[in-house]
Amino acid sequence: MGGGEIQPMTQPVVRISRGRFAPEKYEQIKRLIEESAAPLVPALRNLHGLMDYYAVVDKETSTVANVSIWEDLAAAKQLDTLKEMLAQRPILEGAGVTFDRIANYEPLWKIGAGQRSPAV
Repeated sequence: MGGGEIQPMTQPVVRISRGRFAPEKYEQIKRLIEESAAPLVPALRNLHGLMDYYAVVDKETSTVANVSIWEDLAAAKQLDTLKEMLAQRPILEGAGVTFDRIANYEPLWKIGAGQRSPAV
């Protein structure tokens, strides 16, 4: 764009992939998620626009999630084709995880470290 034109601002995106599994599968699923770091961490570090990434599991609800924060939607959608990520899904599905549809959320407000009230 030339000088003087207003450029659209990009907005961060929170991407959440969530799955469910049978309670007795907890230890196996936890181990698989821990093992997934070996191929995923280097691949994720090479992606443009990644701000934070969490691979999490909850024993109480028998759920697993990947929560990531991206600079914009285009950056978040890199995961749709990341071969290392695509390779993990059938491993977890084979262990009994059923995934919900992946969602890319538009943040409306947040509280960051050290903040006591929402940023507006």
